[in-house]
Formats: sequence, C-alpha cells, structure tokens
Amino acid sequence: MNTESIAAGGEKRWPMALTLVIATVLPFLLPPKFSLGPRWIIPAVEALLLVALVIADPGRIDRRSTLVRALSIGLVAILVAGAAGVTARLVVDLIRGGPETNSPGQLLRVGSVVWIYVIITFSFLYWELDSRGPETRARTDPEFPDFAFPEHLNSHVARPGWRPEFFDYLYLGFTNATAFSPTDVMPLSRWAKLAMAVQATACLAVMGLVIARAVNILK
Repeated sequence: MNTESIAAGGEKRWPMALTLVIATVLPFLLPPKFSLGPRWIIPAVEALLLVALVIADPGRIDRRSTLVRALSIGLVAILVAGAAGVTARLVVDLIRGGPETNSPGQLLRVGSVVWIYVIITFSFLYWELDSRGPETRARTDPEFPDFAFPEHLNSHVARPGWRPEFFDYLYLGFTNATAFSPTDVMPLSRWAKLAMAVQATACLAVMGLVIARAVNILK
C-alpha cells in the first residue's frame, strides 16, 4: 500500500462533472428520434445523479459507501443505455437510410455527436470499474488493477503516489476510439478487454459507416 497515494486524498470532482455536463447536452444535438423517449429524460436523470453524488460525497471523490457506489454505477448504466441507443439508431439509419443520412453536413454532425457520446460513456465505465472505483483507488493501491498505465509499469516516469484519475480514463476512451485498439494503456482483466473491444467495434462501425456514406453522397 502506497501511503503517499492515500495521503493525497481523493481526486478532484470537477473533471468528471464537467464531462458529464457535456454528456447531458449531447442528446439535444441529435434528432428527436435518437432519444429513448422524451429527449430530456436521460440528461435529467444524469443531472440528478450528479447532484446526488455531490451531496453524498462532497469535495474530493474519496467516500466509500454503498449509496455512493450505487449512485455511481447507476450513472454509468444510464450513460451506457443512452450511448447504446444512439449508436444503434445511427447504424440502423445508415444501413436502411434516414433523413439525416442524405446530407453530408448533417450526417457528419450526427456521427460526431454519437462518437463523442461513446467516448464519454466508456471513459466513465473505465473510471468507475477499474480497481473498484475512484473511492477505492484514493485509499489504496490495488495489487491487481484492471488497466496498466505507463506510470504503473515504469515508476521513473511518474511522481511518487501517482494514480489514474478521470482525465486519464478520458484519454483512454479517446485513444481506443481512434486507434480501435490499446495504445499506451493495457487492459488486464477480462471485463476490461471486453469493454475496450465493444467500444472499438462501436466506434469503428460509426466512423466507417458515416465516412463511407458521406463519400457516397458527395460522388
């Protein structure tokens, strides 16, 4: 156990809160039919869960409790449901044809929003599930983490007591969405490998189909 890591306390909340606020805006940038019901439902639930998390664990993210864990998992589940819904809707429209697939500009805009939504969703998934969550990582160094960051593998490139925080997982989500494979962060557990495979497949489908359709329209 790294005492310096524990002494540093939990990570700051504002990076995840700001990213979640962006996620709540994204559904309003998509056509209404992309929503799983009224367009405001999922953003409203995400906002309520964020407020509940701030109340249950104010300040830095370091409080371990069943309530905080349940709220965090619930938030991730809502994000996953929303991302799955918009991704499936876009893929179906690209295959069958839809009004937003007939304009290159609108197609690229919708595709970009869905792609960003997927990145944010999987960033939260990795951040929340790696080593049982940020609250646990704030208190102890896991013996067997789910992801191996470069700082884990080489202590000479990290400051004493370093541990991954939300931005590191956001970067992981972005690189996996662009390279469709691990880059500098290696998945170690089976669920982590599966999650990265699912994200890479979703992003490949979205980017591949959107670009192919846009090129076909411009011909």
